[in-house]
Order: sequence, then structure tokens, then C-alpha cells
Amino acid sequence: MSFPVLTTQRLHLRPLRVDDAAALHPVFADEDLMRWWSSASHKNFAETQEYVKENCEGKGWQTWAITMVGNEQALGWVVFIRPEYKNNVREIGFILSRSAWGKAIAREAVSRVIQHGFDQLDLRRIYADVDPDNIASIKLLEKLGFKQEGYLRQEWETHIGVRDSLIFGLLRDDWQRAEQ
Repeated sequence: MSFPVLTTQRLHLRPLRVDDAAALHPVFADEDLMRWWSSASHKNFAETQEYVKENCEGKGWQTWAITMVGNEQALGWVVFIRPEYKNNVREIGFILSRSAWGKAIAREAVSRVIQHGFDQLDLRRIYADVDPDNIASIKLLEKLGFKQEGYLRQEWETHIGVRDSLIFGLLRDDWQRAEQ
């Protein structure tokens, strides 16, 4: 499954590459940043290399590296995961380097992938699975129009223990109304 490069005025979202591991290692080695991720911070570069390799284009997902126009260095990524049983639904996930925080880069990148999902992939729904204590991600999702749809108790067993999960959903109709 190949997928397109997506652009905005500032951003170039391209397929994740194995050689992005060097730029992304500081992200995945950051213990505080990885607190809400599904896995612990990486202890060495080899771990990041393997993780990036696994997250390059796969059978059920598409991962875009977030880069600035004119600079190919990955600042983070946005991923679409396709549930096996649903063709027109995707789960979205994202991570961004601390150096890029406070510049609305995550919002711009995630928004562009959402637009692609609804306009080009004809999705009807996009959802996100978020730890209830991940306030920054929750605020971003709400700004983009996602609504909290569920609270799953003790859903995940992670590196910080058993965690609850919030499910946020965005429907194509809601996105299109907000865009007008």
C-alpha cells in the first residue's frame, strides 16, 4: 500500500524511512515524552532503529514523518492504523519532538492527515486512543473537533502500569461542517 506525500504551507509529510531513526532517537529516548506512549523510552539507538523499521509502511498502517518544507529531518510522525475489520475507519496517532512544541506543528500535521483521510480515502470516521492523563494530546484532539466517546478502564498494560484509555472520535460529516 503506497501513500502520498502530504504538504501544508510549512510542512512536508512523507512516508517514514528507516534512516529517520537518527533524527527520531532523541524523541523515543525521552522518558517524559514517552510516558504516554504504548512502550517505554528507548535505551539505545539500536532499539530506535528497529522501532522505526517496524513502523515504516506496513500492511495495516501508514506512517508519515513530519518534516518542515525544505528540511527532510523528521521531527515526529503521524500514523494511520487500519483496523482489520473496517476499511473506512482509521485510528490516528502522533508524536512530536520537544524542539517542535509550541509552534502548532502537531496540529497542522494531524489536521492534514485527517483531511487526506476524509477527502482522498473516503473515511467515515477517525478515532484516537489516549491515556486520560495525556492532557496535551486530549486538548489537540478536541481543538480538531474530536469528541470523547468512551472510557475504557484498565485497557492497557504499559511500562507505567495498567492504564485506562479514552477513545476520541471524529466523523467526516463533523469535519466537513467545521471546515465550512
